[in-house]
Amino acid sequence: MQFRFEPGTSPALLLLHGTGGDENDLIPLGQRIRPGAALLSPRGEVNENGQLRFFRRLAPGVFDEADLVRRTHELADFVEDQCERHHMRKIVAVGYSNGANIAASMLLLRPGVLAGAVLLRAMVPLEIPHPPDLNGIPVLILAARHDEMMSADQPQRLAALLLGAGANVTLDWQDAGHGLGATDVTKARDWLSTNFAT
Repeated sequence: MQFRFEPGTSPALLLLHGTGGDENDLIPLGQRIRPGAALLSPRGEVNENGQLRFFRRLAPGVFDEADLVRRTHELADFVEDQCERHHMRKIVAVGYSNGANIAASMLLLRPGVLAGAVLLRAMVPLEIPHPPDLNGIPVLILAARHDEMMSADQPQRLAALLLGAGANVTLDWQDAGHGLGATDVTKARDWLSTNFAT
């Protein structure tokens, strides 16, 4: 897996780009929302019509769940290996769109890998009959009221799923579309400062 790593303080940020991005896309965001933090930014390995993603989809908004499950475990293994290699005690996912969806999948399928997550424009990645015990793990969902990429109920459904698993979820609605803006940066930075003070 190709990736970019920037050494820094704990907790580290796991930066997961959206469709069409790469390992460089979210580095500036990571630097703005957690100055000085270690940054681990992998590149999605699925090529969809020339655009990189972290897992396959069958159509817009329709995920290939088998591929999602397999690639979630591969990504979690990679993150665990890098955390051990670079002596990173805690890592918090910061995912956008497709990257937010695989971050949510990691919370559900591999609890214990992530210390928390900032999910920007995320959907419910998959339905699981027996959610794990997320035991108060802090999660921030930054949703948009005018998001043209998903149905309006998706962020609320994801928040309910994670709350049901025991996560400490903050769902924050922006008066925005699918793209990110300055408010997202401010909200993510403040949330990280509150929930990961050291």
